[in-house]
Amino acid sequence: MTDSDILFEDKEIIVCRKRAGIPTQTSRIGEPDMESMLKNYLGTPYIGIIHRLDQPVEGILVFAKTRNAAAKLNAQNKKHIMNKSYYAAAVLSEQAETGAGHTLTDYLVKDGKENISKVAAESTPGAKRAELSYRIMRTEQAADGLWIALVRVGLVTGRHHQIRVQLSNAGMPLLGDKKYGSSVSKDLSRKKGVRDVALCAYRLEFSHPATGREMCFEIEPSGGFPVNS
Repeated sequence: MTDSDILFEDKEIIVCRKRAGIPTQTSRIGEPDMESMLKNYLGTPYIGIIHRLDQPVEGILVFAKTRNAAAKLNAQNKKHIMNKSYYAAAVLSEQAETGAGHTLTDYLVKDGKENISKVAAESTPGAKRAELSYRIMRTEQAADGLWIALVRVGLVTGRHHQIRVQLSNAGMPLLGDKKYGSSVSKDLSRKKGVRDVALCAYRLEFSHPATGREMCFEIEPSGGFPVNS
């Protein structure tokens, strides 16, 4: 972690960029994660984890430096007051309309043993409602008659691997997604050299746990993410 990864810090919170490939938290001995790196950076035995990002996903995370701040931020997260926005690069079989807003609503079942989630019927035991909104910002033609779409996503619910599962189920698998990608998207990812999931939590909004001030942070995706290409 470098100083450039720290977006904001005060006595209560620290906001930072998580790089793709680094887990938010892990139980594997010797594997670096955001929790341990922040503890070392701050020189403290405590850091409050408020929300997580998948290991191959880049994006903004806020951590609490005090237990009181953690309780207040966790309350915001559970009530969906904390707004999270994402950019994704999806593989399409044909060019899609840009600009229009869409909503996806599914029911997801998590398989903890395999660490995957699947779209299932509402009546399936353990199924949880998953909703997101998305807008295709632009498209560009790729190889073999395929298209890559820059998709802006807003989460309404927060489920395990939600964006990756729902977009893939809707016929828009993400570049670099080895777990939920189609054979076509995986092949295109290999050709383009995209090794991490092309998903970035680029914007985070929440209320400061001590002052109540509205906080908003944004980053530009890195690592070859095709936003400005």
